[in-house]
Amino acid sequence: MTDKEPQISIIVPTFNRAWCLQETLASVCQQQFKNYELIVVDDASTDDTERLVKSFDSVQYIRLESNQGVSAARNAGLRRARGHYICFLDSDDRWIDTKLERQWEWMQTHPGCPACYTDEIWIRNGVRVNPAKKHRKYSGYIFQHCLPLCIISPSSVMLKREVLSRIGGFDEALPACEDYDLWLRLTFLYPVQFLEEPLIVKYGGHEDQLSARYWGMDRFRVYALEKLLVRQKPQGETRRGVLEMLVEKCGILETGFRNRGKPGEAETFFAAKHHFAALQEENGDASPAFFDPEFFLNVESN
Repeated sequence: MTDKEPQISIIVPTFNRAWCLQETLASVCQQQFKNYELIVVDDASTDDTERLVKSFDSVQYIRLESNQGVSAARNAGLRRARGHYICFLDSDDRWIDTKLERQWEWMQTHPGCPACYTDEIWIRNGVRVNPAKKHRKYSGYIFQHCLPLCIISPSSVMLKREVLSRIGGFDEALPACEDYDLWLRLTFLYPVQFLEEPLIVKYGGHEDQLSARYWGMDRFRVYALEKLLVRQKPQGETRRGVLEMLVEKCGILETGFRNRGKPGEAETFFAAKHHFAALQEENGDASPAFFDPEFFLNVESN
């Protein structure tokens, strides 16, 4: 770490993660690359998070007044960040000690590259597991590969701050899949580079993960896809890919809600599926919104 203007700003959002945050922050302090600033954003934790964070030297600590979610926490860190590059680290993940160094070197030798991300080691319930084929990583213009699910881990990415400023920060309306939404906006405009070396360790299986908290996560992906369709007005093959994914995910949600005995929500996604299928048959970029955004956030899903 350095007192000079940092090259890299590292943002760690956290909420009641004192049980694992020590190892996460230690993995930053052990980085071989030292020209960074470390910003921890405490999303109104009620555990021992503040004391733990302040036990580390030179860590910038931000505490939010109320629990606002991971997007608001990351955005608060972004407002404080001074680095030319931005990295995120989830509070239950850890970095290999060469993570920053490897990515920094790549970005310096490829100045036109707006962002790079790395391979991962996955630990589930204490056991190392192999990612499924659907999580395969790619380089270049990877937008079409990002449509089904999030293939970029926030903990693995390094991106230029000006690029993040252009596409905007995290959507604070989303309680989950906020990373999926951001990577759609990034890869719609820019190529990214995948570094095949596994430089982060992702831990899963614990109860407080967002993926364990919400059923029907695809509804948040539908929100992100329709928002991009309406605002960015993609053309040609890109537009077809977005519409095909909207049809697919609305169909999945329709079936899921019917199986859960929620016919009203099922009918909404049935109608949406046909709406987006009809748009596939049209030429041009007219894509009126089907959903009220509040629907995704208020629909009962348990």
